[in-house]
Amino acid sequence: MKLSAERKHVRGLHSEFRDRIKDSEFTANKLVFENVDNRDVYNITIPFSHNGKNIIAGRVEDRDSEYSNVIFFEENDEKWFPVKDAPIYNLQDPAVSLINGELVLSGIEVFDHPIQKESLWYKTIFLKGKDIYSLKKFAEGPNGMKDIRFVDLEDKIGIFSRPQHPEGKVGSLGGRGMIAYSEIEKLDDLDLEGIDDSHVLHGQLPDEEWLGSNEVHVLKNGFLGVLSHVAMYDENMDRHYYPAVFSFDPETKTYSTIKIIAERDMFEDGPCKKPDLKDVVFSGGMIRKDNGKAVLYVGTGDTEAQKVEIDDPFIEYENL
Repeated sequence: MKLSAERKHVRGLHSEFRDRIKDSEFTANKLVFENVDNRDVYNITIPFSHNGKNIIAGRVEDRDSEYSNVIFFEENDEKWFPVKDAPIYNLQDPAVSLINGELVLSGIEVFDHPIQKESLWYKTIFLKGKDIYSLKKFAEGPNGMKDIRFVDLEDKIGIFSRPQHPEGKVGSLGGRGMIAYSEIEKLDDLDLEGIDDSHVLHGQLPDEEWLGSNEVHVLKNGFLGVLSHVAMYDENMDRHYYPAVFSFDPETKTYSTIKIIAERDMFEDGPCKKPDLKDVVFSGGMIRKDNGKAVLYVGTGDTEAQKVEIDDPFIEYENL
């Protein structure tokens, strides 16, 4: 089956979202993290099972800094505490997946930009192991690329990446950020060339807006449900980020129109790192439930982590 995507502006997607949820009520909760020396914890992963405990990886940093740590937390009495003796990485924005029975952790390494003074540049670092204590680096992504995610397809591994022009130049390949797809046979095949040569998913958003993938779910019909985010600048150059989803067919390489599934007003009030980040909700992951609902985990305002229960947005794709 070939899916068909319609290009829409973020404002239009947001308006459609508002129409869909106008009669809905949501209850969001902030995640409470302890023993982090008053640093912010945000852009978290979903909880995952590790030695019988619920574990979350989160981005931990000072309010006035971009240099952060990825720390593993375990749940105790509805609060989250750093896992004893677990490794800590000098990375941002962790993501986890299970590929061929191995735990894969990715995070963003930041460093001084080689040309632009007083600016930071970045790349994605990948680690794998049987558990959080045995993770070893096995690859890294291209400079200037975030939002690289894996999905286990049994006989191969799907990769969603995000080509982007180094200066975010509108109209160039990748522009401010697009989604691309590629495949490898095993994790050890991952290299820069394979990511750079990805199949670009054109036509999801206008060139002046951007998006990225955050987590990939294998659906019952073989399609992939891609949890992502869409983003735009307004006339004041403030950023607006919204969690979003679309369906992707790995056989035909076709995809559906993207749709927004959450916004900042659904979550508890809280601070933001900078004024232009007030309306930022960054998708972390989603746990699908058996009752037609799903729990969405996000970072808000680049300062806090929250969760909210929503209607499972992937059900309609499974019925295609």
